Amino acid sequence: MNQAEIDRLRALPVAPRGMFIAGQVVAAADGAVMDVVSPIDGRVFTQIAAGGAEDVDRAVAAARAAFEAGGWSRAAPAARKKVLFRIAELIEAQALELAVLGVRDNGTEIAMALKAEPASAAATFRYYAEAIDKVYGEIAPTAPNVLGLISREPVGVVAAIVPWNFPMMIAAWKIAPALAAGNSVVLKPAEGASLTLLRLAEICAEAGLPEGVLNVVTGYGATVGEALGLHMDVDAMVFTGSGAVGRRLLEYSARSNLKRCYLELGGKSPNVVFADAPDLEAAAKTSAYGIFRNSGQVCVAGSRLIVEDSIHDEFVEKVARIAAAMRVGDPLLLSTEAGAISSRAQLDKDLSFIETAKAEGGRLETGGAQILQDSGGFYLAPTVFSGVTETMTLAQQEVFGPVLGVMRFSGEDEAVRLANSTVYGLASAVWTANLSRAHRMVRAIKAGVVHVNTYGGADGTVPLGGVRQSGNGHDKSLHALEKYSDLKTAWIQL
Repeated sequence: MNQAEIDRLRALPVAPRGMFIAGQVVAAADGAVMDVVSPIDGRVFTQIAAGGAEDVDRAVAAARAAFEAGGWSRAAPAARKKVLFRIAELIEAQALELAVLGVRDNGTEIAMALKAEPASAAATFRYYAEAIDKVYGEIAPTAPNVLGLISREPVGVVAAIVPWNFPMMIAAWKIAPALAAGNSVVLKPAEGASLTLLRLAEICAEAGLPEGVLNVVTGYGATVGEALGLHMDVDAMVFTGSGAVGRRLLEYSARSNLKRCYLELGGKSPNVVFADAPDLEAAAKTSAYGIFRNSGQVCVAGSRLIVEDSIHDEFVEKVARIAAAMRVGDPLLLSTEAGAISSRAQLDKDLSFIETAKAEGGRLETGGAQILQDSGGFYLAPTVFSGVTETMTLAQQEVFGPVLGVMRFSGEDEAVRLANSTVYGLASAVWTANLSRAHRMVRAIKAGVVHVNTYGGADGTVPLGGVRQSGNGHDKSLHALEKYSDLKTAWIQL
């Protein structure tokens, strides 16, 4: 990366974008469009198609036709592997262009965006390309006169709805294993982060993916998302987003064809720091970055910092100092450490949480206010509240912004109780030099991911998924393939 090239890419005009259906760029059936507002400066810089139910029907029909034709669904695993590798190569070749386009759309700081978006997406496609011809069937342990064969088949048409915070990364977590298993996909991007996924669909076509195997329908969740959820010809639905929308998708499944729904929902992740943490300075820096990178717009963000009494004041001071020193601003500057809030609506929501935390007795240590208003963009100072109790709103509800609540504990049992005191169970962390304590905490904390002496950074070799109201099913790792295939038994009398 260099600043001059980033600035050149930033200045490029972005033509209005249509949807991608059956290998073609198409307008919405009724011609509707949506403005794309950049959170960097609050300005409209292009438009995208605002799809509706008729467009969803077109996309699902294209996906079904491609699936039944068998050019992809019945292709040899080695053939699918070749295309997925080519997709990864093309993403990497255009990585900076894709990263800058995405930042203009959603405001993530460029250093994180390059790594977390095109680089991560390319790695995900490569991982599942490598995996798909290594998935074997089974032979059951039967009597000598019977042969029991267990094979895997693609489920059919998969609908994927992804959020705006890391659109390429999260879409790749869903698209790559679904395609690897032989399915066709209809992708619905978030209204505020569609541009890179429309480009990804074109890249997939350039790489040799047959027409109709991947379709992208842009538009509002209340129309496109609902139409996908209720569609009778969608076999499986995968979603990353809010609990409220996840519940609605389950209802749509029940009202339609009982399509399977895999949901990766919110989190209020506990980050537990014991006094015997190996390096408190490193723990403080990692904890701060674990909530404030991408302006806190990360599903696994460590938004509840739970600190042992004996080091509480010192540790809070360290985290607040790091937060106050973070360089927040234009996400397309290489010097920026935290970029923009994704939208005006999200910024207003974050500010509302801050006011509620003050009203409920939280002590503001740093931040707490909108900054850089003159830019026209949406920026919020990294915010730290101490004195947070488990009943406060800040301890129970996901903010999805750069707002950290700090709690204190006096013993291991209390730390576990506080860590488990929400309805969520997505990610978590524990900092301790005591190996036995680390293992006890891993067992005791109810979360799909428990970090030990770190926060974040888990790669594609391990699953990401939540328990309780953080969802079901898993993205990443070989386990993700389970969502996109059906088991079939052949019971053969010999």
